[in-house]
Formats: sequence, structure tokens, C-alpha cells
Amino acid sequence: MKFRRQSREELNVNLTPLIDVVFLLLIFFMVSTTFTRETQLSVDLPEATGLMRDEVEKQVEILIDEAGNYRVNGRALVDTSMRTLQAAVYKVSEGDTTLPLVISADAQAAHESVVRAMDAAGQMGFSRLSIASVQPNTQAP
Repeated sequence: MKFRRQSREELNVNLTPLIDVVFLLLIFFMVSTTFTRETQLSVDLPEATGLMRDEVEKQVEILIDEAGNYRVNGRALVDTSMRTLQAAVYKVSEGDTTLPLVISADAQAAHESVVRAMDAAGQMGFSRLSIASVQPNTQAP
């Protein structure tokens, strides 16, 4: 029995045909490709329409300061209860719940004041509600 290892030929990979194929592909792409110069791209931009100026003036704005006090369209409320807030909003909106209602709260205002204003607007039936945060005044004394 022969248990000796027999010598094998070393395996060689011939890259010459591969290089030829790659070179032919490169020539094909160079010849068949056309280049064009675009001076600008045409982009279809969306268009938006905003509210007319008189419609913006008809909105109801509730401003909440740092202490939790309410101002409805610039008029300060004496009481911070929900009934007082609803009465003031009803008076300003004249019962029209389709008007936009903007709740602007100071960044330091308590969350319960904002939630109370949102509850009042929801109970009254306002559907166009916006909430914004207002930075506190940092004026020097």
C-alpha cells in the first residue's frame, strides 16, 4: 500500500481573460453612454393658500402666562375657572365654534392650565385648535 502523498500540481488562476472581458465592457459603456449637461432641474413645488387677512382677525386666542392666568383676545380674566374661561371664549367667538382657536402658553406655564383651556375648547365644540408655546419675556428691569 502506498500511503505517501502524491505531488499535486499547483492551482493557478489565469486573470488574463477576465481582464479582457472587463476591458471590453468598459469600452462598450464608454461608447454607448451619452452625457448631457443640465443647467437646472425642473421641480414642481407645492402651493399653499392661507387664510385671508380678515379671517385671521376673526380667530380666538387664549394666552396663558407663567402664573396660569388667562387672557382671551387680550382681555384678562379675573378667575381661572373653566366656566369663566368658557364664558369669555363664548363672548369673543359669539358662539361660532368654527373659528380657529389658538392657545398660546408661556414656556413656564403649568400644564394643568393648558389642559384646562383645551378641555374648555373641547367641551364648547371647537374643532380648529392650535397650541403654541411662547417664550417668557427676558427684559432687563
